Amino acid sequence: MRKLMWVIAFAVVAWPAAARAQERNEVQGFGGLTFGSSNLGTAASSTFGGRVAVGLSDNMQIIGEAGRLADIKAPLFDLLEFTNVGVRVSAFYGEGGVRFIASPHAAVRPYGEATAGFARLSAGVSGINGTPGALVTEVLEYVNTTQPVLGVGGGILFEGGPVSVDLGYRYKKISAGNVVTSLLNAGDAYHVNQVRLGVGFRF
Repeated sequence: MRKLMWVIAFAVVAWPAAARAQERNEVQGFGGLTFGSSNLGTAASSTFGGRVAVGLSDNMQIIGEAGRLADIKAPLFDLLEFTNVGVRVSAFYGEGGVRFIASPHAAVRPYGEATAGFARLSAGVSGINGTPGALVTEVLEYVNTTQPVLGVGGGILFEGGPVSVDLGYRYKKISAGNVVTSLLNAGDAYHVNQVRLGVGFRF
């Protein structure tokens, strides 16, 4: 009987700690907008994706993320604003990194993170027909390459039970890569700013 009482007492003490440890892991879907100097023109474009997080402690997670960035700006595009020609560069990316989260026992938790991975750039053109259009499309095929991407960001997590809401900002830098991709972006890397909202489930 005494052993049973010890087992029950241990279970009562250990269960909240185990529940908290389980809730260090998370899956999340997110959507948002890209903007600033790396967005096509002056209008915002879309971004979406998903992520998983594995908790190492109450304050640290290993994260993996995949998503899409639409209409990444290049300086060449500014020259085409008053023509019928349209050029679009987008990217699918995958990356991993580390997230540091403050206030482990609070419902509102600020965080910061750093990531690295790869982005698959792809380009398309509209408004050019016939042979010139075919030639431009052929040249733009050289933009369709996989390049390194680095990211940093931060935000605030709102947590209640197993559900979390993530309001955050991300900055991503995608390498310009080959000659055609570099010329398209005036020799510079692609810089992307994101504001996004995510909904996750902790377990």
